[in-house]
Amino acid sequence: MTDSDTGTETGTGTGIDSDARTDKGRADRPGPRAGARGRSGAKREAILRAALTVFLREGYAGASVDVIAATAGVGKQTVYAHFGDKEKLFLAAAREAQAVLDDADGHELWKSPMPRTGDVRRDLVDAAVRVLRAVLAPESAALHRMTVAEITRHPELQHLWRDNASREVMADVVDYLVEKDARGELSVPEPETTARQFVLLVATEGRVRSLHGTVPLTEADLVRIGEETADLIVRAHRAEAD
Repeated sequence: MTDSDTGTETGTGTGIDSDARTDKGRADRPGPRAGARGRSGAKREAILRAALTVFLREGYAGASVDVIAATAGVGKQTVYAHFGDKEKLFLAAAREAQAVLDDADGHELWKSPMPRTGDVRRDLVDAAVRVLRAVLAPESAALHRMTVAEITRHPELQHLWRDNASREVMADVVDYLVEKDARGELSVPEPETTARQFVLLVATEGRVRSLHGTVPLTEADLVRIGEETADLIVRAHRAEAD
């Protein structure tokens, strides 16, 4: 029942204006701008995925913005509207891919801390094998080959590999070395430097032996690289006897 003077419902005792209810319902629904932002974000992600696919397959010089747009299912002008030009698109795709790979490496290949078996060499070998599996994964190896090929034209790409090594992995190795130094099992006065050297030695050796990820390495190959690197670290940081 409705009060003829106020236009409010009196029978329910709520006193809610029916127009107000309608306005609230409209407010609860996403507006056109929110919908547009969502569609724009989805297009941007589609363009980045398509760009990475095409750049990895064709290289920077051979990749066409027309092909990238077609792969993403958008118009060429949409690509330019989001990224400006081919060079900016390439750099954005490379950064996005590295971020995704870092997350995958950290969560999938480094789910638990370094082992504490009581055998330093054995622990380092295990860590080395996990690092190798991450850097030689097909997507990671392909991205590394692409950035190396383009680094003279785009020097900023060096930051992808110099600055974005998995922080979770590096921090875990640092913590391990600090612990072993405190217990007198190793002498590691600069654990951050030693951790970086360990990871880079392992990754570089793996890339060289696999021809930058183009020749698969066996499990025995990974273990051998790990053993060689672990031996270097243990000899270089052997604790002095009292």
